[in-house]
Amino acid sequence: MIKLLGQLPPGPIWVACSGGVDSVVAVDFLRRTREVRLAFFDHGTPTSRRAAEFLTVNPQFSGLQLEMASVVNERRSDQSWEEFWREQRYRFLESLDGPVVTAHHLDDALETYVWRMCHGRSDTIPYRRNNIIRPFLLTPKNELIDWAVRHRLDWVEDHTNQDTGYTRNHIRHRVLPELWKVNPGLSKIVAKLVEKSFNN
Repeated sequence: MIKLLGQLPPGPIWVACSGGVDSVVAVDFLRRTREVRLAFFDHGTPTSRRAAEFLTVNPQFSGLQLEMASVVNERRSDQSWEEFWREQRYRFLESLDGPVVTAHHLDDALETYVWRMCHGRSDTIPYRRNNIIRPFLLTPKNELIDWAVRHRLDWVEDHTNQDTGYTRNHIRHRVLPELWKVNPGLSKIVAKLVEKSFNN
């Protein structure tokens, strides 16, 4: 079951949509009760180009306003691609007028918790960043996939998600399976952290 954290602000909302299953489900779920607008950031990769075309031609997004932006700066030599893309993406989302929903989910929160723990921190993804909110943080990814399958949604698969050369993918595919052997209840722990952070 998809569970939202908090209440959505009134009026139209932007949904940051990459074309992937998570954000496609967020769009479909939210547009059933709200006026939804799409915000797409082109990372300059082949997957981004496919996703941009997907969002403009697929009938499941018919009638939705679409705002698009792309990379405007060059990556610094001391930046990873992940950091660079995140910085550029958030700059775009924070420039939009009104609340922006991202499809970050419980699995994302768990991966972020593990990454930050390795760097001496014990927090995870916050619910809010300026005008950006993350209401799906208590929903596991498998629930989003189940929604997509049940409602016969299309999405774009990003094959770089399997590339463990990226830190987040390494955590997802190599580190977390080992941690779950130690504590199968890690997701519940992180869900409590998310709720505690939201309520503070």
